[in-house]
Amino acid sequence: MAGTKDRVVLAYSGGLDTSVAIGWIEERTGMEVVAVAVDVGQGGEDLEVIRQRALDCGAVEAYVADAKDEFANDFCMPALQANGLYEGVYPLVSALSRPLISKHLVRAARQFGASTVAHGCTGKGNDQVRFEVSITSYAPDLKCLAPVRDLALTRDVAIDYANRHHLPIETTKHNPFSIDQNVWGRAIETGFLEDIWNAPTKDVYNYTDDPTYPPLPDEVVITFDSGVPVAIDGRPVTPLQAIQEMNRRAGAQGIGRIDMVEDRLVGIKSREIYEAPGAIALLTAHQELEHVTLERELARYKRRVDARWAELVYDGLWFSPLKRALDGFVADTQSYVSGEVRMTLHGGRATVTGRRSEASLYDFNLATYETGDTFDQSHSRGFIEIFGMTSRLATARDVRFGKGPELGEGQL
Repeated sequence: MAGTKDRVVLAYSGGLDTSVAIGWIEERTGMEVVAVAVDVGQGGEDLEVIRQRALDCGAVEAYVADAKDEFANDFCMPALQANGLYEGVYPLVSALSRPLISKHLVRAARQFGASTVAHGCTGKGNDQVRFEVSITSYAPDLKCLAPVRDLALTRDVAIDYANRHHLPIETTKHNPFSIDQNVWGRAIETGFLEDIWNAPTKDVYNYTDDPTYPPLPDEVVITFDSGVPVAIDGRPVTPLQAIQEMNRRAGAQGIGRIDMVEDRLVGIKSREIYEAPGAIALLTAHQELEHVTLERELARYKRRVDARWAELVYDGLWFSPLKRALDGFVADTQSYVSGEVRMTLHGGRATVTGRRSEASLYDFNLATYETGDTFDQSHSRGFIEIFGMTSRLATARDVRFGKGPELGEGQL
């Protein structure tokens, strides 16, 4: 039951900023703080330790949600089926987790009688949008609060506050990076990386080993059913197990390192380092299986849908009507995306070496140039005549008006 004070649910990571935010919010707003930590496979400290730290820092309640399987099933798998890569590169590591974390924040707000939900995002990034749009999509009546943005909780202020109040949190160790991670991957920014000429140093990476000196090649066979991995090397796996195993095996080969300057939703260009070994390996295999099983026009159109789907998720519009409609399209395309893909993992690359499917549209007898070819080549002449007709007519018109294609001097 809620006390006499109003309550705010805080997305709690266990780090300096959100630990300080517990007392800071109460001092600035008079509201009691309920801390909520959501496990999306980020690793690190034991969540029970994090829960106790929240209580020690002044939270009136502390709640931990194990959402690893939910994240893998309901967020990572739709992203895999949609080949979710923002700007064709970034596998939406942080963007995918925000609507799920928001769901658990709203659930805790209902359970503990809170009127407000708080997060630790700044006013310059994408995550403030993702959290607040997701929270109000779940519960339009809830208010949102960002202590860093709204209550001037800067990092120097946080360190001074923690020291003055003797909070049980490390404040002296300097970490130059801002890091967000979950089972789908890891995002690293700030520090010396903000100079986009600076190359990443080895200490930036954690999920991947240096691909310069890799171990021996690792061959893996991934089995898909309707676009979802169901077995690895013949051993049945859940979506979470598939991601975890590919994180381990692809990460050992240095696969999934990404260094990009991306366009943030708020209009800023930002240099980001990502490492997503399991995601990149699975996306590579899934895309190849689609090449075998999707009809040409559907495959062409789906590539456009995939790009738009990724943009919507990146922009925090997981619950938008367009995203929901595109989900229906993507799900329909996956009905035949079943089969096996064999890959060699080595030296930073996941290379497909084989694919097979009962639903394959690849016809050996049509594709072969050897004896037994069933393709009737005599049909091609008429096909070319019809296919090229519109271009031929348009060019003839251009010639009549003196605008025909020019030939180089050597072609006259």
